[in-house]
Amino acid sequence: MVRLPHTPAQLEAGRRLGAQLRAARGSADPAAIARAAGISPETLRKIESGRLATPAFGTVVGLARALDIPLEDLASCWESATLSDTA
Repeated sequence: MVRLPHTPAQLEAGRRLGAQLRAARGSADPAAIARAAGISPETLRKIESGRLATPAFGTVVGLARALDIPLEDLASCWESATLSDTA
């Protein structure tokens, strides 16, 4: 299976998602949040920096739970970036 490159909208959505997660983490220990979400600290760093633009659904769910963020808030962040590109 060949993966298509990310669209500009997906890259922007990844940056926005990462920024929202980083802001929600605040001063909490990234290793502890990553552990609670079931991911590695390196994966968390990649998501927060926008380098991992399209994390797996299970990863996003784990982060939402670890940071006590409603999943709908993260979905809205993603949609606002991707929908603006298609309008």
